[in-house]
Amino acid sequence: MRHTRAHTGNRRSHHALTTARLSKCTKCGELHLRHRACLSCGSYRGKEVVDVVAKAEKKNKKSQARAKVAGGVK
Repeated sequence: MRHTRAHTGNRRSHHALTTARLSKCTKCGELHLRHRACLSCGSYRGKEVVDVVAKAEKKNKKSQARAKVAGGVK
């Protein structure tokens, strides 16, 4: 079949990128991606689904352990 510039352009007209859709968290008021839990408070549709405080503590503890191991290697 012919592959004309017009047909290529018609197909590519739907390839435009759009910005991410954001919603306001009902609990803390921060903007978050739609259909995903809020990163600042860990809630989704008004219910807490992620314990953000425990997650931050675990991350901090892990980074301290890595720093301790890296300090001992030198």
